[in-house]
Formats: sequence, C-alpha cells, structure tokens
Amino acid sequence: MLSDQIFKANDIRGIVGTQWDLAGASAIGCAYAQLIDYPTIVVGRDMRTTSPDIHDAFIDAVTLAGLAVVDIGLASTDGLWFASGSLGLPGVQITSSHNPSDYNGMKFCLPGAQPVTAEFLRGLARLAQAIDAGRDNPRRADQPGTVERRDILPDYVSYLLDQVDLRGLRRLTVVVDAGNGMAGHTVPAVAARLDIDLVGLYLDLDGRFPNHQPNPLEPANLVDARAAVVRQGADVGFVFDGDADRVFVIDERGEVVSPSAITAMIAVQEVAARPGATIVVNTVTSRAVRELVEEHGGRVVQSCVGHTYMKALMASCGAVFGGEHSAHYYFRDFFGADTGMLAALRILSVLGKSDRVLSEVIRQYTRYADSGEINSQVPDPPAAMAKVAQRFGEGAFVVWDDGVKIEGDQWWISLRASNTEPLLRLNVEARDPSLMARLRDGVLDLIKEE
Repeated sequence: MLSDQIFKANDIRGIVGTQWDLAGASAIGCAYAQLIDYPTIVVGRDMRTTSPDIHDAFIDAVTLAGLAVVDIGLASTDGLWFASGSLGLPGVQITSSHNPSDYNGMKFCLPGAQPVTAEFLRGLARLAQAIDAGRDNPRRADQPGTVERRDILPDYVSYLLDQVDLRGLRRLTVVVDAGNGMAGHTVPAVAARLDIDLVGLYLDLDGRFPNHQPNPLEPANLVDARAAVVRQGADVGFVFDGDADRVFVIDERGEVVSPSAITAMIAVQEVAARPGATIVVNTVTSRAVRELVEEHGGRVVQSCVGHTYMKALMASCGAVFGGEHSAHYYFRDFFGADTGMLAALRILSVLGKSDRVLSEVIRQYTRYADSGEINSQVPDPPAAMAKVAQRFGEGAFVVWDDGVKIEGDQWWISLRASNTEPLLRLNVEARDPSLMARLRDGVLDLIKEE
C-alpha cells in the first residue's frame, strides 16, 4: 500500500496502515536501490512504534537489491545527517518528525548530508508505486548486500562540542523537553559533557507521545517547558521536535523566543567571524534578520520553506548559516544540515558568557511583532490564498512563489500550503503590534469563510 499523499515536497510522511504499510516500505526500498547510484548507504530510525519494522523492511529490500548498509539504529535526524556527512554516504532516516504517533516516514540525503533533488523524490514515488502495484519487478542482486551496525552517538556528541566554544561559562540551569522524542537519546549524552544543571522533561523514548505531541510549533506543546523554566528558576528552556532536528527556545520568564530572533543572533555571530558571509533565510523569516545581517556586512538570500530547498541553496551560494522560522537551523560546519542540538549549544555559549538574562540578550535581535505560525484546515487552499491576495494585495507587493507573500512597507503576510500536512500556514509580521493583530485577524476571518 502506497498512497500518493505520502510523497511530500521534501520527504515521505503518511499514516501507517492507512496510507502505507510494510509492503509499501519494501517497495520504497526496492525503488531507492534502483535509483541511488552508490553501493553503500547509512540508515537510522526514530523511536516511533512502527519505526523498527519499517526500518527492517527497508533494509531487507535494499540489501536484497545488492546495497550494503551501515545501520546506526536509534538516531535523531541530525544524527543521521552527521553519519552521512562523516562517512560520506547517502542516508535514509525512518521518521515522521513532529507528526502524530500514527504517522511515519522517511527523510533522504546524498553523501555529505546533501539534499536529494525533487526529481529524485518524484522518481522514487513513481517507481515505488509501480513496484507496490506489481507493474514493475524489483531487481535482486546475485549477492545480497551486507549490514554493519554502528553506534555513532559518541562521535556525534564529540563533533558538536568541537563546533562551540564552551569554555569559561557560568553554570546554567537548563530545562529540556524532549517530548518523548529523539532528543531523549541525544540530550543526556551531550549534557553529560557539559557543566550545566539539566532539568529533563519527557526524556524517555516513547513513540506514543503520552505527554504531548512532538510539535513545538503548537503553543500547547510548549506549556510544560514554559512552566518548568519559571518553577525551576532556569536560565533557558529547549523544546525539541520528535526527531530532534528542530529546537524551540524559552527565556527565563517562560516566554517563547522567536526562531527569527535566534536566527538573527546566530547569523550576526557568523558574519562577525566570517566578514561578508552569506546567510540563507526562508520566506517567513523576520525582516529583522536581513536588516541585522546587512548592518553587520553580511548578505542574505531567500529560500522556499523546507530542508531540501534550504540545504541546496546554502550549498549553491556558499552560505555559512541558514535559519527557518519553524526553528530549523542549518550550519555549514555541520555539513550544511539542520541540527537543533548545535543551535542549542550556540545559545548556551552566548548566554553562559553573558551576565544578562536571555530576554535581555535577545532583545536586540527583535524588531517586529509576529503572529507565529497559525495553521488552518480549508477545503480549497488555492482559492483561500487568492482571496487573501485580492483583499490585502492592493498597493502592496505580491509574490506567488512559496504560496503567496504580500508585502507592505511596515508589514507582510505569508500564506502557504504545508509541505507535510493538509494545512494552510499563516505568518504575519508588522512593525506595530496592533497592525500585526489586525492583519492576522483579518486574514483568519477571510480564511474561515472558505
């Protein structure tokens, strides 16, 4: 079983048993083995209840086709990126990131953690569905490929710690909410080598997500960490998504720090260390990032939303860092890939060297009021976007690229269909908070009429 709906712009995601199953996972493995032009791949998986069986079905399929596999077992997605980068192998991660527990999926990369192309993903979808339906016979090698099991966690931790100056920091109290996701695998290993007081929430791996959903974009999933920061008198809180490639940040007051402000802070550091450096942002990143980077002598280029687009653009323009408003942070020094853990370590370095609290440190990187990302289900997303563009586009600059973006002098509205879920995503930013609120509410009212 392989529904068309599971093949997304950047990866594969769908409901197991309804949209795809183990036979579908095997078909994807057979198709992948025919399309990938390398003899050895690296494969990892997250802690979802269906991940072990999907992982095994995929590996069985690719080895029967003759590929050798380095199996790293349980790994965060940025752990898989590290394995691909350090071993020089294409990689496959069995994960559905922040989606609910009944979902699963796959993320892919080329050697060096470089993204696969959209053409590769389309070809994979066509061939896998043909194999699953019996219209194409999977190829079998005369000699099956081998499987080597390897624990990359110690090397992953060492590599990350080598990227950040953590000497001479004041001792910090740090709340980490893993949401029962893969940060529960990586955070204890990293924290064991740091001089911090760690307050862990939901660090046990549990793919049923019994405490809250592993999606930090939803405010309800940040409530526990915000309360814990205040209760513990912590300096900072980190909330990771299910596969731990993203991290949201909570300041000492229990307030959520805008991912755009985090992007600006790290970008300014990168430009200071590498004058004239290029930074990549996406279409819903705050204007403040561009302003601050250019004020410090750097250059900003804009990408569509999504890790394959961001990584490809970073590679093509030689960017040193990239940030998305969804809290993906990409580092050239981490193979151009996204890693929530390295971003968290960079924040600890800044905060630990300062005598100021995080809210004061971050204030200089915040210039606009923003809505955060607001998701809506609508029956006809293109029609909803067209209606919003017509209503708010008069006298503004309207771009139909990654959805629709409408820009005024002191504000912008972005409305786009999700790459991973059946949702319409709204982001609004304005210099004045009351204007932002009026624009946000006006768009939402218009969408609800659909």
